[in-house]
Amino acid sequence: MNQLHNWDNLYLAYRKASKGKRGHPDVAEFEYRLEANLLQLQRELQDQSYQPGEYHSFYIHDPKIRLISAAPFRDRVVHHALCNLIEPIFERSFIKDLYANRIGKGTHKALDRAQSFARRFQYVLICDVRQFFPSIDHKIMLGILKQNPSTNEYLWLIQKILDSGVGVLREEYDMVYFAGDDLFSINRPRGLPIGNLTSQFWANCYLNPFDHFVKRSLRCKGYLRYVDDSLLFSNDKGELNEWRAEIIHELFNYRITLHENKCQPRPVDEGIPFLGFVLYPDHRLLKRKKGIAFQRKLKDLRILKSSGLISRSQFEASIQGWVNHVRWGNTWRLRYAILN
Repeated sequence: MNQLHNWDNLYLAYRKASKGKRGHPDVAEFEYRLEANLLQLQRELQDQSYQPGEYHSFYIHDPKIRLISAAPFRDRVVHHALCNLIEPIFERSFIKDLYANRIGKGTHKALDRAQSFARRFQYVLICDVRQFFPSIDHKIMLGILKQNPSTNEYLWLIQKILDSGVGVLREEYDMVYFAGDDLFSINRPRGLPIGNLTSQFWANCYLNPFDHFVKRSLRCKGYLRYVDDSLLFSNDKGELNEWRAEIIHELFNYRITLHENKCQPRPVDEGIPFLGFVLYPDHRLLKRKKGIAFQRKLKDLRILKSSGLISRSQFEASIQGWVNHVRWGNTWRLRYAILN
C-alpha cells in the first residue's frame, strides 16, 4: 500500500498524466503548486480519504458518435499512480495477441498480425461487442480484479474510481435482459467512462478470461483482440459457426452481447473491416467512411487556418498525423487525391 502514495510513484504519475498537455489550463494550474498538490494527494491516498471529482463530458464523431468523459487532472494523476502498480500484475496474465493499451503493441501491430492470419486461414469470424464500455458490470469487474490477490490492497481506490463513473454512461446504455435476471442484477452499477486511463486498462482485464476461453477451450490458433474487437480465423467455416454459438453463450457470463448480424463467418478474400482499414491477404485499404471523415476535417482545418485560429504548423501537424496513420495501408493514391 505504501507504494501507491510513494512520492516517486506520484511524481511519475504526474509526469505521465501531463505529457503533451502542459499547456492546458487545468494542468498548468496543478503544476503551479505541484509540490503542495502532490503532497495533498499523498495524504489523501495514505488515509484513504481521497474523493474523485466530477467528469467533464462531451461527444466526438469518430465517425461514430461517442461520449467521452474526462476526469479532473488531479484524478488523472491518481489513475496513473494506480495503473503504475497494477498493470504489471495483470500484464503477465494477458495473451500475446491482445493489442490495445499495451507497451510494444498498438493499432499497427494488430493490423500486421491480423493480415498474417489472413494469409494462413481461409475464413474469419468478426466479433464486435455492442456498447462495450457502457455495458461493463462493476460487480463482475471487481470479481475479475479480485482473482489476483495482489490487487486487494488497492480495492478501496478501485471501488471509488468505479463509483465515480456511475451514471456518466447511463443514458448511453440500452438495457439488455439476460436469463435469470432479477431486479437487483438489472439495477447493478455498470459502465466505464471512455476517457479514463483506468477504463482502457480495465477493458483489457474484463475480457481477459474470455481471451483464455477462446485460446484454451475453443483452441483457436488464429485469434487476436483490440479492446472489444476480436477476430477468429479458421480454415473450416463450420467450425467458426460452432465457435460463434459458444462465444455468444460465454459472453452472457459478462453481461455483454455481440452485434450478431455482423458476427458471421466470411472468406478473408472478401476483406476484413478492422481498426479503420479493410484487410486483404495481400493488401489493406482505408475504410471509405474514414477517408470521407478526414476530407471534412481538412475542410474545417483550412477554415481555421485562413481565419488565423490555428497556425500553419498546427495545420500541417494535423495533416501529417493522419498521413502517418493511413500510410500503413495501400493509400498512396487516396492521399494524393485528397491532398493534391
